[in-house]
Amino acid sequence: MFSKKKNTTKLDAEQRELYENARKRTLQKKRLFQHFIVFLVISILAIILNVVIGFKENLLILGYNWFVWVIFILGAIFLVHFFNVFLVNTFMGKEWQAKHIEKLVAKQNEKIAKLQQKVAQDHPLPNTDSQKDISKTNTENDRFKPISPDNPDQNYNH
Repeated sequence: MFSKKKNTTKLDAEQRELYENARKRTLQKKRLFQHFIVFLVISILAIILNVVIGFKENLLILGYNWFVWVIFILGAIFLVHFFNVFLVNTFMGKEWQAKHIEKLVAKQNEKIAKLQQKVAQDHPLPNTDSQKDISKTNTENDRFKPISPDNPDQNYNH
């Protein structure tokens, strides 16, 4: 009530950014866990279908039963997902992204500066005498401005 008003906008933005990062990370881990459960269910179902029920028992692909290939492919996909969540995100996370964005912005600013120098060399600005003439004609044209409705007492003659 009697204290000075605190500037919390920066703090709030940082807190919001930290919260959003934690939320995204938690969602990634949750989806990985769901992926693992789907992998287990499909693998167990494939084993039950082949071994217990005898579905396509004689189907061999490269010398292995079909359910082995299903488990292998699903396991490979799960491993890619696991590496993406825990390894790639660690090495190419938020800090990596911010560093590369800064690097790209610096390159773009450098290119813009070079282009501005080239334009300045190829098309130099006119002499300052001609700029004075232009500013003089602009002030002369100010006399012919219409009267604004906000200021009806405006002087007609300058």
